[in-house]
Amino acid sequence: MSDDTSKMAREHAVQRCRERGIVIPTIAEMRQPTTVPSAIRRKLPEVDMQAVDPVNLFRITWHNDPATGGFGPVNALEIPAALTGVRARIVGLVGKHFPTGAHKVGAAFGCLVPRLVAGEFDPTTQKAVWPSTGNYCRGGAFDSALLGCKAVAILPEGMSRERFDWLASIGAEIIATPGCESNVKEIFDACWDIRKNQPLAVIFNQFEEFGNYLWHYGVTGPAAEEAFHALAGPRARLAAWVGATGSAGTLAAGDYLKDVAPGCTITVAEALQCPTLLATGFGNHRIEGIGDKHVPWIHNARNTDLVAAIDDEATMRLLRVFNERAGREALLRRGVPYDLVNQLPLLGISSICNLLAAIKTARHFELDGSDFVLTCFTDSAALYQTRLAELTAERGEYTDRQAEADIERFLCGATTDHLKELTYPDRKALHNLKYFTWVEQQGKTVKELDALWSPGFWRDLQAQLPGWDAAIETFNRDTGVSAEPSERR
Repeated sequence: MSDDTSKMAREHAVQRCRERGIVIPTIAEMRQPTTVPSAIRRKLPEVDMQAVDPVNLFRITWHNDPATGGFGPVNALEIPAALTGVRARIVGLVGKHFPTGAHKVGAAFGCLVPRLVAGEFDPTTQKAVWPSTGNYCRGGAFDSALLGCKAVAILPEGMSRERFDWLASIGAEIIATPGCESNVKEIFDACWDIRKNQPLAVIFNQFEEFGNYLWHYGVTGPAAEEAFHALAGPRARLAAWVGATGSAGTLAAGDYLKDVAPGCTITVAEALQCPTLLATGFGNHRIEGIGDKHVPWIHNARNTDLVAAIDDEATMRLLRVFNERAGREALLRRGVPYDLVNQLPLLGISSICNLLAAIKTARHFELDGSDFVLTCFTDSAALYQTRLAELTAERGEYTDRQAEADIERFLCGATTDHLKELTYPDRKALHNLKYFTWVEQQGKTVKELDALWSPGFWRDLQAQLPGWDAAIETFNRDTGVSAEPSERR
């Protein structure tokens, strides 16, 4: 984009935000909402979290309080030993309380807004294209609607019906690609077709966009640290961060935690049916939302300590345990607290995958009661009600006997199988796998690939966050829109 074109795009973005009364939050405000202008904090309880209202940009944070509509402590859920069978304290950040019901709305913000305020995306003439295995394109469509942009959602045709229905309801253009969540190349192929035929479309590819990484480094990482300190005693240790491979965005939170808690390890979870990181494998699976068969460009492979492959059958069985009467009653009989049982629907399929990988991590490192394993409960069972109905149709009503067997096998029986602690050569091998997707297929260069192996690259990247906030603040001043609700247009 030429300087003149960039200047015009920025002017158009400023005018669009001025017309719509849009104030854009900074990363610092998302990280710590107490810094959000008081007028906006007063306005939020009056606005539904799912409404296409620009004020909901300020709800792209882990601090939303669903009870009041305002802000509160980090949304986190501790899963006790009565359910996990390990002494380590496993805590997951809860994604349900974001707009759209998943944290990916933040990753999409991190990809879109820095370009918007820099004049690299014109919301009046260009479409925002969101390649995804589910939640990212939903987040991108929501952010686009708030900012007045046209959105194109690309996702596999095998994803849950809830995702497609929601995208249609918000007015996104939908491209359904062949296959299931592991068919990422087909998504990339659709992107190449758009580049060829739609010159006014801008592709925000979460698998390569460093905005995805930086949002999680700047927002999710500090939220995890805050959740740890809220629960930790004087001898507590922040032992591990666990995230599914997916786009690798949430793994950036692990990079942040390694910085603030030396000794913290990072576990990457993937589906056993598609063990790309574990065994250079491939295949199809049912853990929705985690793309596979490649190593994302934004995955800092040098920082990865452990790979854990999770059987997708375990996630589907536990989805039933956590959401059906027989499963809930079986958990209560085993001493799982009633309040916790009522909160288990906060875990969607990939969240259950992360929980199981956290249990494996605790067992592998023989962690005790002073150790915390932090993870991310990306979305909730609300997005998978059709999957529960399908399971009932396929397998019949869920019984007490089935529930007891599933708990015993997939929770109590969660072991350290299909797990690998990485050596330095193992990490370099994961890094090298990027070549086959990104250099051979997606147009990256070997020089760019080599740069990603350097820790200095990631330090320089992380240092961009203050510049993001400065650019957002300047943009807001240029729009002239006040944070005061009475002055919003």
